[in-house]
Amino acid sequence: MEKVIVIDFGGQYNQLVARRVRECNVYCEIYSYKTDLNQIKSMNPKGIILTGGPNSCYEADSPACTKELFELGIPVLGLCYGAQLMMFVLGGRVERALVQEFGKTELNVNTSSPLFENVSPTTICWMSHTDYISEAAPGFSVTAHTADCPVAAAEDLSRRLFALQFHPEVLHTEEGTKMLYNFVRGVCGCVGTWRMDSFVDTSIQEIRKKVGGGKVLCALSGGVDSSVAAVMLAKAVGSQLTCVFVDHGLLRKDEGDEVEEVFGPNGLYDLNFIRVNAQERFYDRLSGVTEPERKRKIIGEEFIRVFEEEAKKIGAVDFLVQGTIYPDVVESGLGGESAVIKSHHNVGGLPDCVDFKEIIEPLRDLFKDEVRQAGLELGISEKLVYRQPFPGPGLGIRIIGEVTAEKVRIVQDADAVYREEIAKAGLDKSIGQYFAALTNMRSVGVMGDERTYDYAVALRAVNTVDFMTAESAEIPFAVLQTVMSRIINEVRGVNRVFYDLTSKPPGTIEFE
Repeated sequence: MEKVIVIDFGGQYNQLVARRVRECNVYCEIYSYKTDLNQIKSMNPKGIILTGGPNSCYEADSPACTKELFELGIPVLGLCYGAQLMMFVLGGRVERALVQEFGKTELNVNTSSPLFENVSPTTICWMSHTDYISEAAPGFSVTAHTADCPVAAAEDLSRRLFALQFHPEVLHTEEGTKMLYNFVRGVCGCVGTWRMDSFVDTSIQEIRKKVGGGKVLCALSGGVDSSVAAVMLAKAVGSQLTCVFVDHGLLRKDEGDEVEEVFGPNGLYDLNFIRVNAQERFYDRLSGVTEPERKRKIIGEEFIRVFEEEAKKIGAVDFLVQGTIYPDVVESGLGGESAVIKSHHNVGGLPDCVDFKEIIEPLRDLFKDEVRQAGLELGISEKLVYRQPFPGPGLGIRIIGEVTAEKVRIVQDADAVYREEIAKAGLDKSIGQYFAALTNMRSVGVMGDERTYDYAVALRAVNTVDFMTAESAEIPFAVLQTVMSRIINEVRGVNRVFYDLTSKPPGTIEFE
């Protein structure tokens, strides 16, 4: 399988780079800059992309790479820090910029460059740098500039080395997708064989071979990821699969019953289905816990323990299936060089000792939109495939601070009102993700001429293509006013409602 690898220097857009490459129908993975050169060679990549990063490449302790990386005969594209590092290592000069560039910037390009084929001579790019390339390395030609950046792009065609000071992977770079396509499909010569239909067929065959005659237990939450994983396993091993749905008491209002309706005995899919009502068990474990990472790990470990117990009731179970996806892996610090953002309950939250022969994660290499495509290929209904995303730890990470049954009730009721009004306004199809969260803030209010001291609910709504970056959705003020009024009047324990305007980055989509 043809592959392009992304070498991560700590940039915030590392996942987005990989996602953009996959949009070119080319498989892509992220690796740390510390990855051994021989390992990189053994992967036989068709191309290498160096990400941005927060450091200055001329400082002694900054992330670096050796000159040999550029002598492998493999096309290399450096982005932002990666571009500066390429120039620095190969003999160019990188210095602190007199004029720093951040945000949308007019870019003038040489359209004869293979990287800028079919790109407008003057276009808009997204800059984010305090250093700049003051002198390109020997053998490089400058192919783009801005008013304040003399080397916005450079290339050495004989060695197939390319450097872009800006970020083509973000949507703000208006023709960035063309540039990455030109590199991956043009310069690297990739044909573009990474497609969901072939991925689904290959995965089913590989699962069938791996499992053999063994028994499989699937962790089914009812969310998109675990649902796609469950149906894929069902197609691969049939009656050897048992799906266990753990209602941990942290689901959206009435969601436990809705999951059972879809996957249970009278549901749409022919699955062995077991529902475990473990609400009190999870509440007890979370009692007094306020730190987000600890909550995630507790929920993850308790999930595994419940599954182990169910497996013993079923008999010898060889494999555990989980709906882990690629952003879970990277954000949990298990891919690339970026910091741990948060441990996902089915990745970084796993306990050290798990009583199964092996864990199968058929979606581990996919981004969210790829998971949806795989679901459609498997014949899953659009209604289920495109349902609102819901994290494995559930409302546990939409409740700031300690989780209690009372707080769960509050956020469930507030979220139900919010989702109902969004649907009434016809906005449910146009907003990427939306939900209500419960802050840990309590404040004085007045209701019915009486003093209250209740919680504040935060409403979140974002638009996103790939869940790597997101912008706050512009919900009409009248809709927000209706939601606010209904929540305060109908949800006991709330006297204030906020709307969260934060983008990702710097925030995450979820609260914890």
